[in-house]
Formats: sequence, structure tokens, C-alpha cells
Amino acid sequence: MSRKTTERADDAVDAILRQWARERPDLDVSPMGPIGRLKRCAALLEQALAANFARLELSVWEFDMLATLRRAGAPYCLSPTELFSTLMVTSGTMTHRLKRLEERGWIERLPNPQDARSLLVRLSADGLARVERAVETHVEAERALLAGLSAEGLATLDAQLSRWMVALESRAAPDPDPDPGTEA
Repeated sequence: MSRKTTERADDAVDAILRQWARERPDLDVSPMGPIGRLKRCAALLEQALAANFARLELSVWEFDMLATLRRAGAPYCLSPTELFSTLMVTSGTMTHRLKRLEERGWIERLPNPQDARSLLVRLSADGLARVERAVETHVEAERALLAGLSAEGLATLDAQLSRWMVALESRAAPDPDPDPGTEA
């Protein structure tokens, strides 16, 4: 049975692996390959996505907040705790971000009818219009970033990353900020 090998060009991680092989031939540094490539891909993806959002006069975190509210469905409203849990930021960061989005006119903070001590966060009409345009542009930008992969390769990559993410999440430490606060 012959094994089909895929030719590929060397990348920056290959050079690092060769250096380690030269300097520490006693050490198997092969785990550095996939982890280094994922880290480099993540950095390049963040750059490309940030540039796309900048064209829309949005930052990555602004899009994340608006998109989280939009994904919640009509009336596009969540508690700060629900936002906090989804976005994995500290309560202080959440408070600052909500204030910024409110100043830009993209969200509204409303009294919570179930709890008079807390507020709800809702997309404003301007925020909804902005995220509707942004999500379309975002999906096209992501499609372009994935264009170099075949459909089969992309499906395999997605499945493998999903399995790995589940494994990593099961090993993750508990949240260091268990009290996201109810006021934002």
C-alpha cells in the first residue's frame, strides 16, 4: 500500500523546527509545528478580519458584541451576564465596552422587567443596521480567507479543529472572574 504525500512549500515554522533540530537534536519538537502554524494563522486571520472591520468603522470587539446581540434573535436583547458569558471578557471590560457602544448609538440599556436591580442590553436600530451590513461583509471576508483550501480539505480541517477544541475546552481552567456583575 503506497502512501500519497502532499507537496507543500516550506513556511516560517519549518525554519524554526530546523533550527531546534540543529540546536536540540535530543528533543522532539514536532508539537511546535501544528501549534506554531495555528498561532501564526490566528495572527494573520486577526489582522485580515480587523482590516475588514476597520473598513466598516468597527473594531473586532464591537462586531463581536453587536453580532452576539443579533444572534440572540428579536428583540436583540441580552443581560450583561449573558453577554459576558458568551464573549469571555471581564465585567470591567464589559462595562467599558457597553458604554462605548451606547455612546456610538448602537445599543440601548433598558430596565430589566424581571429584576429591577439590573439592566438589559438591546441593539438600537442603528446597531442592527450596522451589524446586518457587517455580518455579510464578514462572511465574504472569511470565505476569501479560506479560498486556498479545497472543500474536502476545509471539511477535514474543520472536523479536526472541532475535536481538538472540545478536548482543550474540557481541560480549561475555571473562569477566574466568576461574578460578571449584573450592572453594566
